[in-house]
Amino acid sequence: MSIEAAPAAVPIGEPQIREAVERLKPWARVTPVMTSRTLDERAGSSVFLKCENLQRVGAFKFRGAMNALLQLDDASKAAGVVTHSSGNHAQALALAGKLLAIPVTVVMPRTAPEIKKAATAGYGASIRLCEPTLAAREAAVADEIARKGLTLVHPFDDWNVIAGQATAAWELLDQAGPLDAVIVPVGGGGLIAGTALAVKARSPQTLVIGVEPERADDARRSLASGRIEPSGDPRTIADGLRTSLGARPFAVVSRRVDRIETASEAGILDALRFLWERLKIVVEPSSAVVVAPILERRLDLQGRRIGAVLSGGNVDVGPFFQTLAAQWL
Repeated sequence: MSIEAAPAAVPIGEPQIREAVERLKPWARVTPVMTSRTLDERAGSSVFLKCENLQRVGAFKFRGAMNALLQLDDASKAAGVVTHSSGNHAQALALAGKLLAIPVTVVMPRTAPEIKKAATAGYGASIRLCEPTLAAREAAVADEIARKGLTLVHPFDDWNVIAGQATAAWELLDQAGPLDAVIVPVGGGGLIAGTALAVKARSPQTLVIGVEPERADDARRSLASGRIEPSGDPRTIADGLRTSLGARPFAVVSRRVDRIETASEAGILDALRFLWERLKIVVEPSSAVVVAPILERRLDLQGRRIGAVLSGGNVDVGPFFQTLAAQWL
């Protein structure tokens, strides 16, 4: 299960994305697009925020997970599926499996946030904990496949998952109209790959820009070098963006993505606070990363129409309420 070379061809285009859009209609929410006069003034642009924090399980990941499960054959559905994930994909696959009566096993690092472990278990998935390394995750998944005959639904390195994620940008274009740029966060690459495929199919001139933390800038380095550069174990508040690019997403990123920007930890926190305080929406730091360079006007897109995908809203608010309780109760 080591990282494979980037595929020579990308087997997803407009037909596959349109099929995914139709396939997901009974299951996925059409999430709203929000605007803010204050954000537009700060950015010097018209900004359209695609609120995937309001998707089922609180993240865009539900789209890819459900799209992948819906295409399994009957034998694979009966045997069940397995994945490894530290959070949002785990919840997404668990819920999709529950809705379709498909057994789901999730390998999670023991350090995953308790709120995400609880949500994954609450949706009915079996959880297998492992050490917080990629090697430990992959070894545990390989063991589950060997012992139980499960089918792997990778969090991002899967064409059916990527096609599902593409539907978020497809909806955004329907809702916001013509855009000069679409900006998305970059972790393993499933969202940016799907976004690039959807946007370039419908509007080739529209820029596709990825944003990742400065401390986890493997996508930027990979695009510059022409090969997958490992992420390592970066320390960033945007915990969902610590993963290295997968081979399949990189095949798309290297061909269809215009550039990768980075955001400082301070910039991510400023953007997070802005979204919470001014737009009154709860998002994860991994979502706020796309707003940081917009607020700082580092994209050279003043006067343009910009779409940005807020990828998720699963925040552990326990410490916040504990502080309130300690002060007031």
